[in-house]
Amino acid sequence: MNITHIEHLGIAVKSLETAIPYYENVLGLKCYNIETVADQKVKTAFFKVGQTKIELLEPTSEESTIAKFIEKRGEGVHHVAFAVPDVASALKEVEEKGVQLIDKAPRAGAEGLNIAFLHPKSTLGVLTELCEQPK
Repeated sequence: MNITHIEHLGIAVKSLETAIPYYENVLGLKCYNIETVADQKVKTAFFKVGQTKIELLEPTSEESTIAKFIEKRGEGVHHVAFAVPDVASALKEVEEKGVQLIDKAPRAGAEGLNIAFLHPKSTLGVLTELCEQPK
């Protein structure tokens, strides 16, 4: 697999309205995109730090995975996302190496990326996302 960089860090928050001012007013970052990803039942806000992004994730439904994460673990780091040239081939490669997949095929994510998740039981407890810019 050819990981080019950390695409983003996903951070689960209860409220973007509460979280964004911390990132802007305390850390001095600028929110450049807010987007709802309906099929994932989440609203996202993005900040750039060099080449890496911070993605804040607010649940839009009590049934969302983010709502369940916050209920179980509280707000905080949810996942790390790595940029790869081809998510489908990366999934095939890691599955052949015994990694349990959450997504068997790439799906649409925020900012138009193709994404897929690897199960934290196979990644030393870290929910791992693979991301690709569509061609």
